Amino acid sequence: MRRIFVDSGSSIKKEELAKYNVELIPLKILIGDKEYFDDGEDLPLDKFYSLLASEKQFPKTSLPSLDTVEKMVTKYTDQGDEVIIITISSKISGTNNSFNILFEDNDKVMVVDSLIAVGGIRFIVELLNKNQDKSFAELKPILDEFIPRLHVMAIPETLYYLQKGGRLSKTEWLLGSILQIKPTIGFKDGKVKVIAKNRGLKKAMADVIEQVKAVGVDPDYDIIASYTHNRDNVMQLIEMSPDEIKNKVKIFDDLDPAIACHWGPNAFGYVFVSKK
Repeated sequence: MRRIFVDSGSSIKKEELAKYNVELIPLKILIGDKEYFDDGEDLPLDKFYSLLASEKQFPKTSLPSLDTVEKMVTKYTDQGDEVIIITISSKISGTNNSFNILFEDNDKVMVVDSLIAVGGIRFIVELLNKNQDKSFAELKPILDEFIPRLHVMAIPETLYYLQKGGRLSKTEWLLGSILQIKPTIGFKDGKVKVIAKNRGLKKAMADVIEQVKAVGVDPDYDIIASYTHNRDNVMQLIEMSPDEIKNKVKIFDDLDPAIACHWGPNAFGYVFVSKK
């Protein structure tokens, strides 16, 4: 039998684990002087946003206990099962590297670098569930072709959290705030990048729509509408979108704290798989 694990950077919720046939490795979040597990119970989203607004210290994310992860995984491999662990991009977290080292001598474990976060990992899970009969060696070229086709195109409502999280310099934050710049953020080669800069929210939304159209959406996969805390912005984006995009939005994802602490409240965007 094969088991699939994801970390909480996937934003797959506890109530969705059975649907996706996965188990969750929660990252840890430090807010103020208290540490929480990002497992959907220890730090519910409403509590997280309340703390985010009230605490002066910016949240920090860290790896789960490696001893705990090893026990979770070897429970299955010791009984002969194979385990695939999908992690948030190795370019923004040390999780992937740590798990590779932890399981380097266990040939029943495959650690996959998603080179992305949030909804992109859901798509990888779907792909793996469709290919349960494939060996690790057979899966590698399939994943190598698929992962570069995963896209996140998102708009943070404020640049404050990106600056605090080290994604923007203070100069970029100040200039962008004065000019009301709304950057389109995405992943490139596993790193968070500014894809475009627009003045004003509606222009930024129009830019996201044009970029999705330009890249093209794989007809075999839905589009995920991601947002933080509030659906208003993402619903406006959907309403602005042409039918070929709007009709493919089937999943809504209120991002987990591990990712939302970097985007801030009211961020939003699309996650999708591009055409081959």
